[in-house]
Amino acid sequence: MLNVTELRAGTTFKDSQGIWEVIKYSHTKMGRGGATIRIKVKNLKSGVVIEKTFTSGQKVDEADISKRKGQFLYATVGDIIFMDNTSFEQFNLPKSVASGKEKFLKEGDTYELLVVEDQVLGIDIPKLVTLKISDTGPAVKGDSVSSVTKDAVLENNLSVKVPLFIKIGDKIKVDSRSGEYVERTK
Repeated sequence: MLNVTELRAGTTFKDSQGIWEVIKYSHTKMGRGGATIRIKVKNLKSGVVIEKTFTSGQKVDEADISKRKGQFLYATVGDIIFMDNTSFEQFNLPKSVASGKEKFLKEGDTYELLVVEDQVLGIDIPKLVTLKISDTGPAVKGDSVSSVTKDAVLENNLSVKVPLFIKIGDKIKVDSRSGEYVERTK
């Protein structure tokens, strides 16, 4: 059993309505009354996002989630194709399982898959993803008075705003939660 005050972002739990992953956590204490815990959660099976409210001291059941490694091969219109690293079997996952994270997947990289009862319910992607710039416009000298950005296309066809000094072939880190440029890497 988990105390509701331990439900931080990324934590999973289950209740009568399904298995949930916490997206956002908020703890509110008002005057003499008890504390209220508000969380925004995503149902791992259906993908529905709702808000739940608990009072301090309540407990929820911990979800039995195991992790399994899978190598990303390619994506089709509706599916993402992975390969099991131990048995070398290929398997399809619907894009709804990735819930928008599929645009940060890089071919050939290995990712952790969240598995419940032999069913893959999610993909664990790092917060920072390193990708290579495949196309961007030239930098114009003199445009550095403020933080000016330009559009860039990454190796996985993701479009992101980058500073003017970024060139084609540079590797950058992108935040997988917001899709924004973080820094240039070597």
